Amino acid sequence: MPKINGLRSPYAQTGRLVYFGRMIDKIRLDAQGQLPTEYKNNLGTGSAGFFDARCCRFLGIEYETIKAQVLAGKNDEQLLDWIRATGMPRSDEDCMQWNQFMMKRGWRDDGQKNLQRRIEESPHLKMREINTMFDYIDYDEGRDPVAAKSWELRPAVMVLLMGVAGVGKTTVGRALAEALGWDFRDADSFHSEKNIAKMSAGQPLDDHDRAPWLGAIATHIKNTISRGENGVVTCSALKQSYRKAILIDNKNVILIHLHGAPEVIRRRIEARENHFMKPAMLDSQLAALEPPQDALSLDVAETTPALVAKIRAKLNL
Repeated sequence: MPKINGLRSPYAQTGRLVYFGRMIDKIRLDAQGQLPTEYKNNLGTGSAGFFDARCCRFLGIEYETIKAQVLAGKNDEQLLDWIRATGMPRSDEDCMQWNQFMMKRGWRDDGQKNLQRRIEESPHLKMREINTMFDYIDYDEGRDPVAAKSWELRPAVMVLLMGVAGVGKTTVGRALAEALGWDFRDADSFHSEKNIAKMSAGQPLDDHDRAPWLGAIATHIKNTISRGENGVVTCSALKQSYRKAILIDNKNVILIHLHGAPEVIRRRIEARENHFMKPAMLDSQLAALEPPQDALSLDVAETTPALVAKIRAKLNL
């Protein structure tokens, strides 16, 4: 299966637990009609051995009850608070044992035959070193399980790709996230409809327009890191004041500045189709740009794979 945007690795730790965040993501994606058909048989508690069923039993909560809370709009933090108040009390040691049990499923246990069968049914994975079901899931969905479970060895980090329109923030960010198996969010997804309409009309945003947009990106970064998850996010972040608003606590954020010759960037914008950013707006962005002093600066004249490789070298991944 290709990587499914919005579906976390089973290794991703949400609160104190692995897998839980993935179960929540599947509920949300299914409700939005974005969960592939192949995943629907594994939803809920239809089989005692399914990971959703194991997770619900561990938490002491019925699946349909959790589903109702998710669909009511609760975020991860709110769900964990609700479970602590409603479900079976679990100590840190309980959660540690859960994590170790789940991460080893398929390795010298009763799930090994099923894992081997799945690998045999997936010719594209036969050259991979797959020891557990979590490894299989990550490789099958295009993630690197070593990177996905890096929370065990290092604190979570967020990569923030900045620069003027047309430098390839989305292209490089998406390629980096896919290579590492991390979550990716594009800056455009945080804009209000009002902002998009204004830019579509060729009008640059002012600081009043940007304030809620920057706040939403800052909240996303904070929430992702607080869940112990890694991620990649883009934002033009042209001024130091904008970066300060986003990076309230920046010790876990790696800032990458993508830049290039104006004529190259302009050609890229002109080649875009159905995008609200217009070529004429590039001049205002270049004029507003305050190059950061504390970022990894990369020239976009290089290829996307080369840029991803340099970022990974910076992250030691």
